[in-house]
Amino acid sequence: MQTVRPSNLALALKDLKDGVSSIHIWPMLGWQEIRQRYRRSVIGPFWLTISMGVMIGAMGPLYGKLFGQDLSVYFPHLAISLVLWMLVSNLINDCSNAFIAAAGFIQQIRLPLTIHILRAIWKNLIIFAHNLVVVVLVFLFYPPEMGWHMLQMPLGVFMIAVNSLWFGVLVGLFCARFRDIPQIVASVVQIAFFLTPVFWKVEMLGRFAWAAQINPLYHFIEIVRAPLLSDGASLLSWGAVLLITLLGYTVMIMFFTRFRARIAYWV
Repeated sequence: MQTVRPSNLALALKDLKDGVSSIHIWPMLGWQEIRQRYRRSVIGPFWLTISMGVMIGAMGPLYGKLFGQDLSVYFPHLAISLVLWMLVSNLINDCSNAFIAAAGFIQQIRLPLTIHILRAIWKNLIIFAHNLVVVVLVFLFYPPEMGWHMLQMPLGVFMIAVNSLWFGVLVGLFCARFRDIPQIVASVVQIAFFLTPVFWKVEMLGRFAWAAQINPLYHFIEIVRAPLLSDGASLLSWGAVLLITLLGYTVMIMFFTRFRARIAYWV
């Protein structure tokens, strides 16, 4: 009796399903990576929090003065923006290199490949949670306007994590195949930092605000930042994020279906 082999699409979808459902593996691997990084450190990942707090405390008054901004408005904007940029940029870089970094696991242990992307996402979410301490401290001095709109914030973080999965799988397989791409990604992230409203605000562009609104990273930051600073993110930002999510997963599944079996040889 002939055995019917699953199609490449079925195997790719099964990898995604098994990876996401392996909640006993990737959270443990992500936490273990942080523990290894800060072995024998007294305060561990809070060193990143201290570094972030010092940078925000030093740059907030300076850039607020340079831009002629009210410090009570600009300081919370800068704190949230920098913490979010740290999350987004680290996710882009870590997820792009996830397959390369997990070469030993991929070649020796039979696990869903998406586990390695989820490990990178979980690790950065833990670091993000530590850095949120800085935002809380800033809000003690400059309290935000409380309301139901703030509940959009965790949903925005969730959408960033969801999009990191398709991005990591798609770009990660190209990085595994072409080792110049990680350097290209890192360079693009550095350029994007200055093109994304982190230190500056969209309103400062005046009639050229569209230049920021065509930047996808702006919308991902805005769906988390706006609920904390105003009455919530605009429908434009949510629409852009949902559209990117749909297109991203469509393209990722196409490439993952075709090249999933080759990743173990590329790394």
